[in-house]
Amino acid sequence: MRFIFPLLLLFISQQVGAVAIYTAKDIITLSDAAPSAQAVAVEGANILATGSVKDLKRTYPDAIVDRRFDEAFIVPGFINQHDHPLLAALMMDTEVIAIEDWEMPQKFFKAAFTPAEYRAELAHRLSEFSDERMFVSWGYHRLWHGELNRQILDELAPNTPVVIWQRSGHEFIFNSKALTQLGISADTLSEHPAEARAQMNVDAGHFWEQGAIAILPRLLPVLASPEKYGPALRVIKNYWQAAGATRVVEPGGLTFPWLMDIQMQELGQEGGPFRMDYIVDAKIIAAQHGISGMASKADKLIDSWGSANSRYYPKQVKMFSDGAIFSQLMQMKDGYLDGHHGEWLTPPEKFKAMFAEFWQADYQIHVHQNGDQGLDFVLDVLSENMQRYPRKDHRTTIVHFGFSTQEQVERIADLGVIVSANPYYPVALGDKYSDHGIGPERAEHMVRLGDVVRAGVPFSLHSDMPMAPGKPLFLMWCAVNRVDHEGRVIGPEQRVSPLQALKAVTIEAAYSVQQEQSIGSIEAGKLANFTVLAANPLTVDPMNIKDIDVIATVHEGTVYKND
Repeated sequence: MRFIFPLLLLFISQQVGAVAIYTAKDIITLSDAAPSAQAVAVEGANILATGSVKDLKRTYPDAIVDRRFDEAFIVPGFINQHDHPLLAALMMDTEVIAIEDWEMPQKFFKAAFTPAEYRAELAHRLSEFSDERMFVSWGYHRLWHGELNRQILDELAPNTPVVIWQRSGHEFIFNSKALTQLGISADTLSEHPAEARAQMNVDAGHFWEQGAIAILPRLLPVLASPEKYGPALRVIKNYWQAAGATRVVEPGGLTFPWLMDIQMQELGQEGGPFRMDYIVDAKIIAAQHGISGMASKADKLIDSWGSANSRYYPKQVKMFSDGAIFSQLMQMKDGYLDGHHGEWLTPPEKFKAMFAEFWQADYQIHVHQNGDQGLDFVLDVLSENMQRYPRKDHRTTIVHFGFSTQEQVERIADLGVIVSANPYYPVALGDKYSDHGIGPERAEHMVRLGDVVRAGVPFSLHSDMPMAPGKPLFLMWCAVNRVDHEGRVIGPEQRVSPLQALKAVTIEAAYSVQQEQSIGSIEAGKLANFTVLAANPLTVDPMNIKDIDVIATVHEGTVYKND
């Protein structure tokens, strides 16, 4: 999809209280009462009504009819329901060498598919790197790019501090120069808990999952210095708006005060093209305050921080079960073909205690899950809590939904669980994971959304940017087609319809974060959030969905036009 950079912000110039009527070739409202409309009436930030121009003018005779979108299609504003501004912005500021092409504002990074391609590109980038800063490259994956460790990096760059950020975002590999600069050594490991130390290998320069999280306080000031991070956030802000986003949510983001201050300054001010909202991270609360009483600590954080355009959602929390799918560290019931094992991001007993605290406090709990054994564990914990303290409409959310079984999908339906899925997994990983670690049968059925639909389970789509491009049309394309880079359909029975995919980045995404009363569809009383498209995503060739141009967005009544 051609990247459309937003050079111009078109503000509606109208007196306070004036009504604007927007027309389009078709307005796909996703309202059961009136799924299609010719026009929508907006006053300020709110939708007044939908219908024909004639009827709306009769109701609002002084309204201004705005016909700039007459040849376009208006859909509810896209919701990036699970993205990470920190990771996305930092990724865009690194030397990307990944398993797929990455198209970014004013940059294009070509994929490296083999160890030889990766090593040659890494050596080339290092040879051109003359900055005194740390060299950081994101996108490495062992199955495509071969083995990499501290010793290999030392040979490639003996005098430059190098950080290789694995494609999952959950792992780092350092050379000796970088470890020294960051003050990381065998002697400093004692400052970390045992479960984190178990996921560190200083000799190899390798830190993963809890081990990677543990060293972030040393690494982040280098990666996200204020002079770098602010501009990087502005780039990702433009990227998301150009992709059609009118709401972005980060579940479980890091809450270092200096990071949040910068994010608030860049993404949290009124007048922006989208709202930037957050969901509290349970592991951060536990690390700061302990498990006992952590829900009340989360309540205080939610009440004490935020602005009119950026806030924590009340009574929602993110938790983590098993490891990253891009690292093949998810917990799998039948293990891995090569005999390695998965990891827990939260030790099981600690997870149970944390879950119980938030469940008892009536929180909606969003749980990062990737392996089917990890899913069994999460559903068991939920079932135990349901028996002790039954709740209706709890909306416990399985996030990512990497591997599951048909029986688990039925159990999800029975327990009233909802799914927030990353549809890029089978597209990016299906072919390679069929050959390595997982096998063809399990790889074919990762992210089994077809079964979810048939079971009547509500589902939304997310990118987990930078795990997938933060472009809702691309996510729709992945879910509808499930086509890998060689053109093979991965698990055809797990595909969904274009309408189901559109709902999954709009009204179902809103439902997943308890915002369906204000956003997600084009209906009277909701916020005037629209995405304006050059083609109808429900009628184009499904293979062309990701290539539809985003003409503009409307965020709470203000038009942001892409050039």
